[in-house]
Amino acid sequence: MIKKWSVLICLFLACFLNNAIAQNGNSREDLQKQAQSLQKELDALNNLLEQTKKNKKSSLAQLALIRNKISKRESLINGIAKQVKVLDDAIQSNQQDVRRLNSELDTLKYRYAKSIVFAYQSRSGYEYLNFLFSAGSFNDAVKRITYLKSYRQNREAQAMAIGLSEQNLKSKITILSENKQDRMKTLSAQTVQLKVLQDDRKEQDKVVKQLKSKEQEIATQVKQKEAQRRKMQAAIAAVIKREMLEAQKRENDRLAKLKAANAANNKATTASESKTKSTPNVGKVEGGLKSTSSNRPYSALETTEEGRETSISFENNKGSLPWPVSSGVVNIHFGVESIPGTKLDRKSDGIEVAVPKGTAVKSVANGTVVYVGDVNGDKTVLIKHGKYFTAFSNLSSASVSSGQEVRAGTVIGRSGINLDGEGAVLFSICNEKAVYYDPENWLKSKR
Repeated sequence: MIKKWSVLICLFLACFLNNAIAQNGNSREDLQKQAQSLQKELDALNNLLEQTKKNKKSSLAQLALIRNKISKRESLINGIAKQVKVLDDAIQSNQQDVRRLNSELDTLKYRYAKSIVFAYQSRSGYEYLNFLFSAGSFNDAVKRITYLKSYRQNREAQAMAIGLSEQNLKSKITILSENKQDRMKTLSAQTVQLKVLQDDRKEQDKVVKQLKSKEQEIATQVKQKEAQRRKMQAAIAAVIKREMLEAQKRENDRLAKLKAANAANNKATTASESKTKSTPNVGKVEGGLKSTSSNRPYSALETTEEGRETSISFENNKGSLPWPVSSGVVNIHFGVESIPGTKLDRKSDGIEVAVPKGTAVKSVANGTVVYVGDVNGDKTVLIKHGKYFTAFSNLSSASVSSGQEVRAGTVIGRSGINLDGEGAVLFSICNEKAVYYDPENWLKSKR
């Protein structure tokens, strides 16, 4: 029994230590995956930046990419710092374990040595027999035999416990050594990234200085982009107005037909019967406009079951919609942004994603294409999702047609180039009132 419990305790200790190591490893593994993801994004940014540097007109694009690089690199450095903290905690924990295991091993060896000395002193048959025959009764003699057997088993268990403890100690010392080596490598990587971050900031300062010297030229670009934004806004508003009028007409026609049908029923029945039957008909019309949210207001684009379901599905997917391009970097964010180094501001109704020209652009949700045409000299595609609309502009080509049903992930066209001559796609989200939303709040987080 003693042997059994000693072995179980040792096994429990080993499992506990391994579990703690595994949890620590998982935390580091998550941080390392984040670091790898950030490094991929930085590599993509560097590639885009190298292409952008070839274009003398694209100082704003360069600055956006550099600022993005700085943000990503700061996140990478913070992640590395967390890795160092995890390793520091692991080293401290493992050092404590090594000290404890050393102490436990010393205790086990001391007890084992005492048992060996005792066994040596009572090794002769005479001592053994004397111990048995000195028993006061037969039962006492049986107990003494059992005690001697258990004592031998205990020595064997002690020897096994010492072996397991030595293995655990050796394993901990190895892990501790690896932790220290990993810490040195991680600190070295952090030093490298801090140096690169300094270079990025110097490059940013250089571009900002260039922008200051070209403020007049940039002001002209900002005016051109503002004119394009207003033209795009007007084009989208016109399509939305058309869709609203058509939806309202369809609803009016439906209600007129329903009213005529009710009137015909009234003539064919008695006054009391017609009153009884008219009540559920009215309730049915009103009930058709209800859904899971009783307080939710509805627009003309949601008078059909399909329209309501599409709207609600789009709303429910807020924060998890797929990106319109598989990779890319947001150059221009939603809303008003100040241009560093100048007194200028620029406004955007959506986001501009920098991608190589010809990149596949995809629908972010199920819907119906309601417009395909030229706006600002480039292709634009507008997709309806119930009462919501997604607009894709700055396209070099479109691969869908008006009236076509699309699903999330359907390729709707290819990216073109912006005013600066850089590959990019413009993406925006609005509702039936032409109120625009920040797409980055609706799209899935990249991490």
